Amino acid sequence: MSQRMLSSVLRARPNVVLRRAATPTLTIPHRFSSSDSHSQETFEQFSERYVAFFQGAQDLFEVQRGLNNCFAHDLVPSPGVVEAALRAARRVNDYATAVRVFEGIREKVENKQQYQAYLDELKPVREELGVDTKEDLYIS
Repeated sequence: MSQRMLSSVLRARPNVVLRRAATPTLTIPHRFSSSDSHSQETFEQFSERYVAFFQGAQDLFEVQRGLNNCFAHDLVPSPGVVEAALRAARRVNDYATAVRVFEGIREKVENKQQYQAYLDELKPVREELGVDTKEDLYIS
């Protein structure tokens, strides 16, 4: 009985090997770049897109992913985008992310006057949401 099983296994094995070798597959991956779909986007379109994104964000991962993508561009987000991001961070109940939004703005602007202009313009929103900046929290 074991010899009969061995002979049937040996007969079946070459067929499997030949079938695999007879059908080679070639897979050519197509790469998409995120810059392809938004290469002609204006600043206003960029702002509208991210305001809509943050208004629809339902969890912390989405908010942080959106912030990461937004700040990766070579521009400073508009105050409307920053406000939407702050509201999204508070909506998902993450105070630390809301504070970090201002740290990102501070790094993106060219000088202290621009950063102060953002703080001044967003002061009513900051007070409404109860968000302090890192400078307010850690006074040395």
